[in-house]
Amino acid sequence: MSDNALPPSAPEPARAQVKARKARISLVWLVPIVAGVIGLSMVIHDFLNVGPKVVVSFLTAEGLEAKKTQVKYKNVVIGTVTDIELSDDRTHVLATIELNQSAAPFTRADSQYWVVRPRIGARGVSGVDTLLSGAFISADAGSSEKTEKNFKGLENPPAVTFGEKGKRFMLHTDDLGSLDIGSPVYFRRIQVGQVVAYDLAKDGKGVDIEIFITSPNDQYVLTDSRFWNASGVDVSLGAAGLKVSTQSLTSIVSGGIAFREPKYSPDAKPADASAEFKLFEDQTTALAPPDGEPKYIKMRFNQSLRGLVVNAPVDFLGVNIGRIVSVDLDYDAATGTFPGVVGAVIYPQRLGLANDKLKDQAGTGSEEEQTSRILGRFVERGLRAQIRTGNLLTGQLYVAMDFDPKATKVVYNAKARPLEIPTTGGSFDKLQEQLQAFVDKLGKIPIDELAKNLNGSLVELQKTMKNVNSQVLPQMAGTLKQAQKTLGTANDTLSDDSPARQQLGQALDEVQRTARSVRVLTDFLSRHPESLIRGRSGDAAPGSYKGSSSSREIAPEPVQ
Repeated sequence: MSDNALPPSAPEPARAQVKARKARISLVWLVPIVAGVIGLSMVIHDFLNVGPKVVVSFLTAEGLEAKKTQVKYKNVVIGTVTDIELSDDRTHVLATIELNQSAAPFTRADSQYWVVRPRIGARGVSGVDTLLSGAFISADAGSSEKTEKNFKGLENPPAVTFGEKGKRFMLHTDDLGSLDIGSPVYFRRIQVGQVVAYDLAKDGKGVDIEIFITSPNDQYVLTDSRFWNASGVDVSLGAAGLKVSTQSLTSIVSGGIAFREPKYSPDAKPADASAEFKLFEDQTTALAPPDGEPKYIKMRFNQSLRGLVVNAPVDFLGVNIGRIVSVDLDYDAATGTFPGVVGAVIYPQRLGLANDKLKDQAGTGSEEEQTSRILGRFVERGLRAQIRTGNLLTGQLYVAMDFDPKATKVVYNAKARPLEIPTTGGSFDKLQEQLQAFVDKLGKIPIDELAKNLNGSLVELQKTMKNVNSQVLPQMAGTLKQAQKTLGTANDTLSDDSPARQQLGQALDEVQRTARSVRVLTDFLSRHPESLIRGRSGDAAPGSYKGSSSSREIAPEPVQ
């Protein structure tokens, strides 16, 4: 056995016991862990919300800031401007916009972007809220199926946003006038739409104006609706007095358009979208019946045309059938004068039923030949064109066509083109001729001799008046005094207590009794005419006649 062995009875040495300790996490690590989780969630949220990027070009970057300027739709943020830079040609700026994932429809090809800033325009003041919050980009999604990444921003907000219900129509006019984008469109003085765009016509001879009528008011645009320019104030002076008409205060400042259907079109139907109409200058012209095909005529006047302007009316028996389109001068080498040549267009259809009856009597042939024959008959009956004064205050003239039975016969050329209507002197010219003739007659009167004779007559009259004052008047005064004395004597003679007055009363009584006796005698003779032959009998004496009370007072002598 070795020396190191322990005896069997010796006890084993004790073994050391190791106890396991529990792991503890310090609260200090909780904060970074939570921050990391939040950051990771934000990264995941941003990654999930990252939408497409688009680039919009603007003329200027006024009010825009990278990573601050927001993009809104109906005041809801749908993106942010991440970068702004100049274009390669330095004519505009490029704004890179990072849209939200939910804003994918704003990448459609017909989407629109514009900068919202404070503006004062035809529709009033807009963008006032940007004075405090700053400018932002507003967007409107389109309806195209194609998508784009590059867009051209609008410099002005669109008049109509996508999705607004209504119809667009196209109007054609000679010039734009005071109309602008946003100018209102009225129906019976109620605004139902606005102007959304305008451009020159393709041929450059007019302007095309696009309007938008909101629903349900677009149903009032009929196939026969008439549109007219309602800008400003319409002032007219007629038989009823001064008339002022306007659609609204807005139309005076920014212009406007109004429309209505004529009363003579009961079969009109609602117009389709994009229908085209003509824009008239005023309501009267717009609602007038159709004029039909115009006819060009020419007139030659040997008088001054001052006051006759283009668009002056042409009347036929008081009915407006056309207007003046040109006023020129010509030279007549034979007489060495400068006659005025006036061109006009007339609309025979304005004559109504009379035009239909004239066509029936015009016979066969082309429309020009029929018109020529009708005018030829009228010229034979004395149809003449005459310049008359339309307004004494302004001196404006117009052309009147009327029949003059005493007009000098003229040769009418039915084959001339354009047709020429013979003319006669104007009423004002005739008045001038009459005044001139009157002045000439006044010039022939010997005024000097009349003045001398009148002066001599006045001298003789003065002498006569002196003679009257010196001789006749004193004699008349004496005569009047003598007459006054005679009247006084007569008054004294005829007083109540004068003998002459009493004798006159007695004489009048005698005359009255005599008249009674004569009446009794005549009554007796009418009853007894035989007494003229036989004499008076006793029972038929006038004194016994009962028909007269005076017979008992005075009995006439019997007739022998």
